[in-house]
Amino acid sequence: MPLNEADTCRVYVTPGLREVGWERLPCSFTEQYTFTDGRVEFAGNKTRRGEQKRADYLLRYTRDYPIAVVEAKPEGDPVGKGMQQAKDYAEILGLKFAYATNGKEILEFDYLTGQEQAIPVYPTPAELFARLQQAEGLPDEVIDTLLSPYHHVSGISPRYYQQVAINRAVQAVLQGKPRVLLTMATGTGKTVVAFQICWKLWNARWNRSGQYRKPRILFLADRNVLVDDPKDNP
Repeated sequence: MPLNEADTCRVYVTPGLREVGWERLPCSFTEQYTFTDGRVEFAGNKTRRGEQKRADYLLRYTRDYPIAVVEAKPEGDPVGKGMQQAKDYAEILGLKFAYATNGKEILEFDYLTGQEQAIPVYPTPAELFARLQQAEGLPDEVIDTLLSPYHHVSGISPRYYQQVAINRAVQAVLQGKPRVLLTMATGTGKTVVAFQICWKLWNARWNRSGQYRKPRILFLADRNVLVDDPKDNP
């Protein structure tokens, strides 16, 4: 009798990820990664939450640098059944690699090349990051800055869309792009994103001259509280 989805994960997917190193620090994976609370839906004068978005596996190259998602389906399903879902989640989370599996087979979609292919085993963290680094044109000397950790407060971490903004902005800076524009709606945490970008660059001692010193950062806002709050309560 074919295994159901939960057993497929337990018997095939989790051991397969462990075998190639996705549980060796600083790499890790999170099972059943919920990244939205669900759309607010109205029914008359009542509200309710819609279905949450939850990836079966989120693969992290470091704690603050996710790199891929894996969607698992029951053993008896076609291997590609979960690929569209995996791609949807990868796009929302700003990731370049999506995987679908029925346990015995693995299908990969690479956003860097636009290619979809069957693979015998999951790539190692080093292999996957090397592909990303080469495609994005990131030299070895900037990788420590790209992967520098966020400032974490107990129980509070950047939301998924804030992580996308932080990592993309820092990457753009390291690629030498002179201007980066982030457009975010009111209440989505622009100050949090700006602070974390500054924190990563500051702690990695990034600066345009390449000297080993902390950078000078000009933080402008239209109200003092937007500057004072993150400065005094990081």
